[in-house]
Amino acid sequence: MNGSANGGISHGDSEWFQPIPIEEFQKINQLSRENVPKSRPIDDTDKFGSHLITCGPILRLSGTLENQNNYRGSIMLVTKDSPDEAPQLTFKIGPSQKSTNSNFKTGEFLSTKYYEQNGYKFFRYEVNLELAEVEQKVEYFINNSFKKNFQFYIPAVDESMNVISFSCNGFSLACDASEYKSSLWLDVLDKHKDQHYHVMLGGGDQIYCDSIKLHSKKLQEWLKIKNPLKKRHAPAEANVIQEFERYYLQHYMDWFGKGYWKGKNSSVLESLFPITMSQIPSVNIYDDHDIIDGFGSYHDSTMSAPIFASVGNVAYKFYMLFQHQMNPDEKVHLNDPSWVLGPKPGPFIKQKNHSVFMKLGKEISLLGLDCRTERKLKQIVSPDTYKVVFDRLNKEIETQGDTKHLLVMLGVPIFYPRLVWLEWLLTSTVLAPLRKLAAKGVINKGLVNEFDGDVEVLDDLNDHWCSKYHKAERNKLIRDLVEFGSSKGIRITILSGDVHLCCIGRIKSKLHHHETTHKLVKGDDINELNEKILTQPENDPSLIFNVISSAIVNAPPPDAMATLLNSRSGIHRFTSKIEEDIVPIFQDYSNHQFLNKRNWSDLILAKQSVLYRNDVDKGITKYPQPLIVDFKIDEKIDKVDDRHIKYPLYDDSLVTTIRVEKDKDNLKSESVGYEVLIPRLEKAQKIKVSHIKHVDI
Repeated sequence: MNGSANGGISHGDSEWFQPIPIEEFQKINQLSRENVPKSRPIDDTDKFGSHLITCGPILRLSGTLENQNNYRGSIMLVTKDSPDEAPQLTFKIGPSQKSTNSNFKTGEFLSTKYYEQNGYKFFRYEVNLELAEVEQKVEYFINNSFKKNFQFYIPAVDESMNVISFSCNGFSLACDASEYKSSLWLDVLDKHKDQHYHVMLGGGDQIYCDSIKLHSKKLQEWLKIKNPLKKRHAPAEANVIQEFERYYLQHYMDWFGKGYWKGKNSSVLESLFPITMSQIPSVNIYDDHDIIDGFGSYHDSTMSAPIFASVGNVAYKFYMLFQHQMNPDEKVHLNDPSWVLGPKPGPFIKQKNHSVFMKLGKEISLLGLDCRTERKLKQIVSPDTYKVVFDRLNKEIETQGDTKHLLVMLGVPIFYPRLVWLEWLLTSTVLAPLRKLAAKGVINKGLVNEFDGDVEVLDDLNDHWCSKYHKAERNKLIRDLVEFGSSKGIRITILSGDVHLCCIGRIKSKLHHHETTHKLVKGDDINELNEKILTQPENDPSLIFNVISSAIVNAPPPDAMATLLNSRSGIHRFTSKIEEDIVPIFQDYSNHQFLNKRNWSDLILAKQSVLYRNDVDKGITKYPQPLIVDFKIDEKIDKVDDRHIKYPLYDDSLVTTIRVEKDKDNLKSESVGYEVLIPRLEKAQKIKVSHIKHVDI
C-alpha cells in the first residue's frame, strides 16, 4: 500500500457493502436537465477544507499484473486559488462482498503537482495496490471528507476486468442538446450497481473542442484569410498559443469538471459524466473532436499551417493533462510502462505516437492504438510505429498463455461500409465550380469547410479506414492482426466509435461453396469445412469482431443515413478465404445491421457475468440478438448460414452487449441490450494471409 495508515477515516463499515446510490444519481440527472445554467455551475460541496476542487477526482488505470499481483493507476484533482500543498487523499480497501475474511486496510495516496496555470494546480495521486483473492472495493477521502461516488472496484487476482467501451461523449456545435433528457451515464451507473465495472475505455471524442472556432478570435481571423498562401504561412505567435491554451484549459475544466457544455444553439449539464469518472477508472485514446473537427484529414498543406498545427499541439497538451494525467514536459510522459511510443514525432503534432498497452486482469489485454498523432491525409499510423506496436505485443503476449482476448481500440471503425462512390463524387471535377462558389459565399457556404475549401463531409470520409488513401494501410493492419491473433491463440476484438450509431462489423473464414475452386485439405469435404466454420466459430482463426459503439452523448444521424449504410453493406471479399460483413444483430428492427440511437457497450467474461456465470457449462449457443424477454430470434431464423451464426457460451467467452437508449426523453435513462458472445480462439495456428487487394500487388 502507498503511504501510512490513516486514523481519520470516519466512514463506517456498516455502509461498506451498500450498492451505489442510483436513486440519488437519477435525481442529479433530473435536476441537471431541468435547470441548465448559462455558465459552469458553482457547487459549495466542491470545497474541501481550504481547497476548492474545480476538476476531479478523475480515476485513470495504468496497468495490472506488471509486477506479480500489482494494480496501478492514478487520481487527478485540480484546485483553484488554493494552497500550494496538495489536498490529502486517504483510502480504505476491503472485499466488495461480505465474506468470512473481511480484511480492511487504510492508507494514503501520495501526490505530485504536475502542472499549474492561471491559478489552477494539477495534482496526480499514485494508486499502487495489490490484487487479492476476491474483488476489492476502494473508498477514498479528500481531506477526510467522503462522497458516495468516491469509490471504485478492482478485480480479484485471477479475474479479468469488466469493461465499458464508449465514444463521442459530447454534442456537435449545432446540436440542440435540450432534446435529450436522458443520460446514458445514468444507465452506466445503473448497470455498475449490479455488475461492477473495473475500467472504461474511451475510444475518442471524450470531449468536443470544435467550439474553439467560436471562442478564439485569433482562429476566426485566420479562417477569414482568403489568400491560400498567406493562410498557410500566417505565424502562430505567443498570443495565439496563449489564447488556444486558455480555451482548452477552460473547456476541459467545464466538461470534465462539471459536464457543462455550450454550443451554438443550446447548453447541457451532463453532471453524471464527471461523477462516473470519479468511480470507474478510464483508459483513453483520442480522435479528431478532442482536437477540432477533422484534424489530421485535411490536405497536408492545411495541416502544416502554423496556426492550424498549433491547434493540434495545444490540444495534445491538454489531452495529456486531463485524459492521461501527465504533463508533456514530465519525464514520466515518455517513461510510463503502459506507453507504446512511436520512434519519432508526428508530422503536425510534434509528439511521439502514444499508443497504450496493458493487461486488464488475467485473461484480457488491451491495445489502444493512437491513430491521431501521426495522422495525415494519406497516413493514419507510420510503418515504423506499427513495427514497434507488434514488437510490444509479441513481447507481452505468450502463445496460449493467460491472455484469451486482446481488445484493440481504434477510434474509427475498420469493418464498415465502403462509401467510395460518395468520396469520388465529392472530389470529382464535376463539383469543382460549386466548391468555388460555396467558398466565396455565393451559394450555401456550409457546403465546404472553412479550413481548406473541400466539401464539408469529405474530412469524415477521409478519416475512414476504407478511404482511398487508407485502404492499403487498413488491409495490411487487418492481415497483421489475423496472423498475430492466430499465431498466439488469442481472440482479437476491435472497439471503435466515431460514427454516432451502433453496429458490429465482422471478418471470418469464408464458406466453401464450389468444390472446383478450392483446394481441400486431404480427408475433408466441403460440407465438413462449412460445418467447422458454422458450428465451431471458436476454431476460426480469422474471426474478428469490430464492436462499433457511438455515441454515448452526441445526437445520432437521421434514419436516411442508417438506410444508406444498410443498402451499401453486403458480404465483402477480403481474401479468397476471408470475408467481411456486418452482423445482423438488430432483429427487432427492419434494419438489422445499423441502429441510429445513442449507445454504449460492455464486455464481460461469461464466468464473471451476473447474467451467465451459472450457465457456462450448459452447452449454450446463441445468435447475436436483442435481450428482450418476449423476442425469440431462433423462431425468426430458419437455419444457421454464413450471415446468421450461433456463438458458444464458454466460461471465457466475452459477453459483449451494446446498450441502446430506449427513450431520449426518459429521465430514468433505460437501455435495451444487443448481445454477441465472442468465443476464445481454441488453439494457436500459423496462417499466412496473402493476396490482399491494395497490399499484395
